[in-house]
Amino acid sequence: MKVTQRTVRLALTEPLRISRSTMAARDAVWLTVQDDDGIQGHGEAVTSVYYGLDTDTLGRLLTDAAADLRRFPDPESALEALRNGEVAAPAETPPAVTAAVGAALLDLVGKRASAPVHRLLGAPVAPAAATARTIGITSPARAAAEARRLAASGFEVLKVKAGAPDPESDVERVRAVHDAAPGVRLLLDPNGAWTAAQAQALLPRFAELGVEAVEQPVAPGDPDALAALAERSALPVIADEDAVGLEDVRRLAGRVHGVNVKLAKCGGVHAALRIAALIEGSGTELMLGCLTASSLGLAPAVHLADRARWVDLDGHLLLADDPWTGIGGTDGVVRTTDVPGLGVRPRAADGTRESHPADVAADRTREARRADVA
Repeated sequence: MKVTQRTVRLALTEPLRISRSTMAARDAVWLTVQDDDGIQGHGEAVTSVYYGLDTDTLGRLLTDAAADLRRFPDPESALEALRNGEVAAPAETPPAVTAAVGAALLDLVGKRASAPVHRLLGAPVAPAAATARTIGITSPARAAAEARRLAASGFEVLKVKAGAPDPESDVERVRAVHDAAPGVRLLLDPNGAWTAAQAQALLPRFAELGVEAVEQPVAPGDPDALAALAERSALPVIADEDAVGLEDVRRLAGRVHGVNVKLAKCGGVHAALRIAALIEGSGTELMLGCLTASSLGLAPAVHLADRARWVDLDGHLLLADDPWTGIGGTDGVVRTTDVPGLGVRPRAADGTRESHPADVAADRTREARRADVA
């Protein structure tokens, strides 16, 4: 197998502010795995200050992972190693790198088998799910305007970021969103900004505003405190920063209402499937989340979307120019197709949108909504 990589800059349409930072852009490293017949599979890893991954580190680690792939006779055997929980990369490789390697292998193996990834994973029907769309920490007026625009575009779920220095501004932001888009389901994400006492006082107020669930309301590092809050919370509590990998989830299963599984933090599709199997029947439900990334980076999770109660796969929708296409989302629904592999491809070099089955489906959904209104 031949392995190459390329680094690109992903700029956001506008800066996204959360409780701990504001982000305007991030780098993505694309990993391409090519077999002897010239068939290529692609995966993506993105930089993250929170996870300590800069461009140079990602490039070096992906180079090491590529060298490790050469010990396998073919992509199928390398993918089988990942499926069985073996590490198809050097020991201590960060989960984001393992996830990118796994994505590239899934893409390549699917193309070699003329099968979409969801079928490789045992799902006979292409998944489609309503995704949340994030509204960052901003003024109530801007949040309301964004909520109206997104609801008109078809979004049924909005996730409002919280954790501003003044908690009252969080309440006002959520109230503005609720009033502007009263039929939309609401999620709340303070990214661990509150103390347990603050969360205990604030969550009933957000429940009154129709918020459905809250992600990681308190600082990560004390899962017992998060579980204790969940036991008495006015809202379902979803662990995020406290639920990185399988062992973290094992400690929280049955003690919180949900866990936010991001492929970049758990290690990829097969790691996510092991987490889903672990929590099944425990009373803890699955949320699929993401980092801000391109459609290439989001695609592996979309192939799992039918397994989750909450889907938050909007990272590609925050970009000013997504260099890939294939998973939809602009109408509030992410979807896969029967295109082999991950089902994504680069956008046209001239910047025009290529006709892709997921884009066609989104256009048809929008047309049907317009017809209903008319």
